[in-house]
Amino acid sequence: MPRTSWEDFGGFRFLPTFAELWIDEHMKTKYLIPLVGAAMSQLFLFPGSVKRDPAIEVWMHQHSGELGALAQRWFKVIRDCGDDVRELLHDGHPTACVGDAAFAYVNAFTAHVNVGFFRGAEIADPERLLEGTGRFMRHVKLRPERDVDASALTKLIETAYADMKGRLKAAGSL
Repeated sequence: MPRTSWEDFGGFRFLPTFAELWIDEHMKTKYLIPLVGAAMSQLFLFPGSVKRDPAIEVWMHQHSGELGALAQRWFKVIRDCGDDVRELLHDGHPTACVGDAAFAYVNAFTAHVNVGFFRGAEIADPERLLEGTGRFMRHVKLRPERDVDASALTKLIETAYADMKGRLKAAGSL
């Protein structure tokens, strides 16, 4: 039976219209599966997110050079989306949330940087920057030697942020 009000469930907030809670103890992550008619939707929540996570500054310092500069530049754009953006290091890379709900991340690899979106499969991408085939997530692959349409990527980040705010509002958590 769905919850009808905010409740504390095992130390986690349980959102009103959610039918199921699954906690991954190893990742310290929770997935909430809301009731939305026949269509099910998931929010990737991080109760440990904070306004500014010192671990991200360490990560940025450890990733210097061209790739680090790309990651830092785009994570700043993500951070600047709104006052409600919170962050944490998840799976070893900077992750941004609207409140507790993850919406974007950056990660540096040996030859590229990903700017990723937790609900990227469902957001508008008129410039077709997004890559990936997963059920929910998509990313934009950045390489130092290849220019990216900065305006289009900024718009994509803003769209992901607005999309997550809308999902949270619809779930009654904003």
